[in-house]
Amino acid sequence: MTEPMTRLADFMPYRISITSNAISDLIAREYRSRFGLKIAEWRVMAVLGDVGEATQRELVAATRMDKVAVNRATKALGDRALIQRAPNMSDGRSHHLALTAEGKALYAEIMPLALQMEAQVIEVLDPEEQTQFSALLGRLLDRADSLSHE
Repeated sequence: MTEPMTRLADFMPYRISITSNAISDLIAREYRSRFGLKIAEWRVMAVLGDVGEATQRELVAATRMDKVAVNRATKALGDRALIQRAPNMSDGRSHHLALTAEGKALYAEIMPLALQMEAQVIEVLDPEEQTQFSALLGRLLDRADSLSHE
């Protein structure tokens, strides 16, 4: 019989979570101080910058944040005129959200910083390890998704 794990620090989901939080917090300090953005607001902007437009439901799925966090982020971004809403003709209860011209300009300013910070964090891995790590993260996400749909 195997020994039960007794140290939280050895539990892989916990380690992934705290590593993600540490990296997010590092980046968030920059976004907050330079651009006045919270993590959730930047994640919404990043998705919209990537896909062009999305509904709040699509943003919830893409960011893995809860509905309340996405709602607060989209409201804050709307109040700053960084995103705009357009009626969703196929669903009268939702809206298509997209970056405004000001939002696109801010996104274009932030992305180089985001990529630079990513490079600083990941430089501890050699290029082969970086490729492997990215592939492993993808596999873990795919597995978690498949388990949640069983």
